[in-house]
Amino acid sequence: EGSELGVQPGPKALPPSASPHAGVETMPKGRAKYASTELGIRERLFVSVFTSKTTISTLAVAINRTLNHHLDGRLIFFTGTRNRKLPNGMFVVAHGDERPVPNMFQSVRYLLEHHIADYDWFFFVQDDTYTQPERLKTLVSHLSMDLQLYMGHPGEFIGGETQGRYCHSGPGFLLSRALLLKLQPFLEQCRTDIVSIRPDEWLGRCIIDYAGMSCVEEYEALNYNYFTMENNMDLSRMGNDGFQNALTVQPVTSAELMYRLHKHFTEIELQKTYEEIEKLQSEIKNVSELAVDGNKSALWPIGITPPFEPKSRFEVLRWDYFTEDNFFSCVDGAPKCQLNGADRDDVTDVIKVAVEELNKKYNPFVQLSAPRLVNGYRRLDRTRGMEYTLDLQFQATTESGHQKSITLRVHLVRPLSQVEIIPMPYVTEATRVHVLLPLTSYDSHAALRFLDHCSSNLFETGENAVLNFLFTYEPTEAQKVSTNDVFSEVKAKITSIEHRYPSVKVSWISIKTESPGLLLILDIVSRKHPVETLFLLVTVDTMLNSEFLNRCRMNAISGWQAFFPIHFQEFDPGVAYPDKVPPASPDLVREVGHFDQYTFEEGCFYNSDYMSSRTQMSGDLQENEELLESLDLYDVFVQYSGLHVFRAVEPALRQAYRNRTCDPRLSEDVFYRCLQSNLESQGSRSQLAMLIFEQEPGNNT
Repeated sequence: EGSELGVQPGPKALPPSASPHAGVETMPKGRAKYASTELGIRERLFVSVFTSKTTISTLAVAINRTLNHHLDGRLIFFTGTRNRKLPNGMFVVAHGDERPVPNMFQSVRYLLEHHIADYDWFFFVQDDTYTQPERLKTLVSHLSMDLQLYMGHPGEFIGGETQGRYCHSGPGFLLSRALLLKLQPFLEQCRTDIVSIRPDEWLGRCIIDYAGMSCVEEYEALNYNYFTMENNMDLSRMGNDGFQNALTVQPVTSAELMYRLHKHFTEIELQKTYEEIEKLQSEIKNVSELAVDGNKSALWPIGITPPFEPKSRFEVLRWDYFTEDNFFSCVDGAPKCQLNGADRDDVTDVIKVAVEELNKKYNPFVQLSAPRLVNGYRRLDRTRGMEYTLDLQFQATTESGHQKSITLRVHLVRPLSQVEIIPMPYVTEATRVHVLLPLTSYDSHAALRFLDHCSSNLFETGENAVLNFLFTYEPTEAQKVSTNDVFSEVKAKITSIEHRYPSVKVSWISIKTESPGLLLILDIVSRKHPVETLFLLVTVDTMLNSEFLNRCRMNAISGWQAFFPIHFQEFDPGVAYPDKVPPASPDLVREVGHFDQYTFEEGCFYNSDYMSSRTQMSGDLQENEELLESLDLYDVFVQYSGLHVFRAVEPALRQAYRNRTCDPRLSEDVFYRCLQSNLESQGSRSQLAMLIFEQEPGNNT
């Protein structure tokens, strides 16, 4: 992860520094889930951590933060304690028996019942042991998946009555899938026949007696390196090879020490990576000399994607000009703005790197100091990264002490990191969707058209969705509900639809409120549904179909992600089709409509995630009670949920043009977005300009 700054002139690229991270999140679909099973494809590594009620919120959390996101496999915590508040973001299995040996037995049985078919290697470790993730993955990657191997720190049994050696649990140990499968028929017998107070000894005797395997520390030149820490050891002075090459370190007495160890070993692995990069760059440079064009055939920086080559004048990438204090391509369109925040840090960083690399190049003959930026240019090449061109003025000092002011031009690049595949929770397209339609008297007539659309697209096709109307009455409207119900036509339409489709039940909730705030309405709805309910919030103009509902199910993930689509808004037919009849199903072209970036009214989310977000709001609500009216649902998920908020254009979600009425009682931001959405939905700029052009002769006369 990360990227590097390469400087020209100079023979090599610099080590990675802070830079944008490119990542791709992919979500497995149904077929891939079963294809891996059919082909016998398994993950390499499963990590089991044994924790306790006193350390689960400290050491176990530290292991989760230092190990989990580095693994390609799975990390599970086993404990004997139940009914305790568990830390967030950790998968914990509680057996209910705090005795060490039964806890080990239950854990091994759990792995055999639930995960033995999916993983090749199983790593067991205590929560007071630090594990270097990259070294663990490297060790496992060099071992054959069919081995029967029991690997760790061998120890002698107490009394010496058992032949063979067991693996100490302190430094952790590795078990192969093949060995666990061989052990599976005898696990219950081990529980009843083997008496021991130490879980590692109990498991070791079971493996030796029934699988015939003894613990080994080395296998085919692969070593299980571990290090035992002493009290008050200074990490900065740990220069011996035993510590520097350790796969595991124990005992770790605090979470702070766990993080310090992780930082130390990560820096070691990072330095090794830099050295490998430099070695590869040198080899590429040497090989390129044999090419027809010599070194000219080698890309700069070595190993980085070549610059983007435009095919037309419209594809040429623009360079932005900057100085040490000002930037001349501002986000708000101003011609000049002050360098602040990340932009200033970026400029400072590239100047610093340029000075360091130039001094490496010219030392010891010339020492460059007092850099001053004369001109600076940068551009973002999305296939490559951020490129820089700097004109730097220096005070050059020779070995004899002579000084002279010189100006040098340097080129730098901060490449984007390689694409990474990040696993996402598995979801299916079988989840029932509960469609929520908040309705005021302003939109009661449009709701009739919405029901007609649902009849043909949802009810006739048997879509797994439930429609919920949320009738919102003002106090004066609620007083007349028995004599003049503003929603009487809508309710009559619902009744007729239920008669036409006997299997369909359209529910409604009547709400009396002086405030049109959506959150107050959703609070009532949330309490009436189970926590696992998948909600789809829509408007009266939303046109639903099966394609969009499936994407709603796939993109809303409980405890992980909420989905807020950007619908395609059709233009005013009088503007888009002057003197023409609008087509029944227009294509997605710019003359027909646009994706409305100002609307946040549609969203897919789980009830449990909404309830959790509202709980997080409680502290701010005590200080500002107007939050319930000023925030919309999108703001709540962004600010309080802690989930991924997935915002994307949705081609299957469309809205026909309607001159909507913006409720002035809404918050200022929501009301402004509504007005802006109405204005931009009139037509494209060229269409509106043509209308003005055609009206000018009439206006002049």
